[in-house]
Amino acid sequence: MAEFTMELNDEQKEVRDWLHGFAADVIRPAAAEWDEREETPWPVIQEAAKVGIYSLDFYAQQYFDPTGLGIPMAMEELFWGDAGIALSIVGTGLAAVGVLANGTEEQIGTWIPQMYGDASDVKVAAFCSSEPDAGSDVASMRTRAVYDEAKDEWVINGTKTWATNGGIANVHVVVAVVDAELGSKGHASFIIPPGTPGLSQGQKFKKHGIRASHTAEVVLENVRVPGSCLLGSKEKLDERLARARERAKAGGERVKNAAMATFEASRPAVGAMAVGTARAAYEVALDYAKTREQFGRPIIDNQGVAFQLADMATSVDAARLLVWRASWMAVNGKPFKAAEGSMSKLFASETAKKVTAQALQILGGNGYTREYPVERMHRDSAIYTIFEGTSEIQRLVIARTLSGMPIR
Repeated sequence: MAEFTMELNDEQKEVRDWLHGFAADVIRPAAAEWDEREETPWPVIQEAAKVGIYSLDFYAQQYFDPTGLGIPMAMEELFWGDAGIALSIVGTGLAAVGVLANGTEEQIGTWIPQMYGDASDVKVAAFCSSEPDAGSDVASMRTRAVYDEAKDEWVINGTKTWATNGGIANVHVVVAVVDAELGSKGHASFIIPPGTPGLSQGQKFKKHGIRASHTAEVVLENVRVPGSCLLGSKEKLDERLARARERAKAGGERVKNAAMATFEASRPAVGAMAVGTARAAYEVALDYAKTREQFGRPIIDNQGVAFQLADMATSVDAARLLVWRASWMAVNGKPFKAAEGSMSKLFASETAKKVTAQALQILGGNGYTREYPVERMHRDSAIYTIFEGTSEIQRLVIARTLSGMPIR
C-alpha cells in the first residue's frame, strides 16, 4: 500500500508539467471560441489524442497509480485550462469507469478501446443515468430493461437526460431498472454498441456553462442488446437481486446500485475538476490585482483585496488536500467511513463557486465581461455543485454516514 504523501514523485511531476503545457498551449487559446460556439471541440480532442492524453493507455496509467493521485492531478491541470473543453476530453472517462466498476475483464477489454477510438478516428462515450424525473432520486428511474430469454437479449426502453456526449457517443453505458420492486437496488448497467437501432439523441441542452461539452437527452425505443452487454453477468445479477430481496424482507442493509458505484468512484475526480477551475480563477485574480492600479497603487495593496486572495488560496489548497486524501483512500481500498469521497466533492465544488465569484469581484467591471476568462470560469463552476450528486446530496450522504440514521 502506498504511503499517503503530499509530495508528487518525479514521474508525476513530469506528467503534471506535460498536462499543464497542453492546457496552456492548446486548451486555453481555444476556450473562448468553443464556449461561444457551444459545440464539441473535436479538433482539440484530436490534438489530445495525438499527444496521448485522450487515450485508454493514459487514463489507465493514471487510474492505476498506486498513490491515487494520477487522476486528480490530471483533472486539475486539464480543467485549469478550461472546464468545457476539458470535460469534452475526459467525459468519456465516466462511461469507462462505469465499465471498470461493473464489467467483466472481457467487457473491459472489448468496450473501453471502442470508447476512445484512435488519433486518426477519435470516438467518445456516454454514461446515461439521470432521467427527466430521476436525477438524485435514482429510485424513481423509469428506464426498463427486460430480459428476452429465448433470444438472450435485453430490451431497453426509456429516456435519459443530462448525458455528456449523449447521442454523439460511439458507445453508451445505460443504467436501467431490471426489478422495479427493489427500487434503486434493482438497477443494472448495459452497454449499447455503436449503431444499435432504437437509440437516438433527443434534446441538446444550451447551458449556462461548460458550453463546449455536449449534453443531451438519449431516447431508447425497444433497444435490443445481446445478453453479453449486461455489465457483469446475468448469473451475478440474479445473485445480487436475490440478496437484495432477502435483505428487503429482513429490513437489512442497503445495497449499492450500478449508478452509485460509478458515482462513488468518480466523486474525488469531480472535486479535482473543481479545484482546477478554482485555481485558474485565483491565479487570474492574483495577477490582475498585482498589475491593476487604483488611487496610485496596485489594488493588492488594499487589505480588502489581499485578504480575499489569501482566503481563496487557502480554500483551493484545502480542497485539493481533501480530494487527494479521498483518492488515496479509494485506490488503497480504505472505506469511506466518514464519506470522505462526498466530503471532497462537496468542499471542492463549493470552493470553485466561491473562488470564481471572488475573482470576478476583484476584476470588477472587467471580470463581468467576456474579455477576461473569469466570467466563463464563474459560469462553468456552477456545474460542480450540481452534477454527479448535488451539494445537498453530498451533505445527505455525509450526514447519513456519520450518524448511521436514515436522514431525509
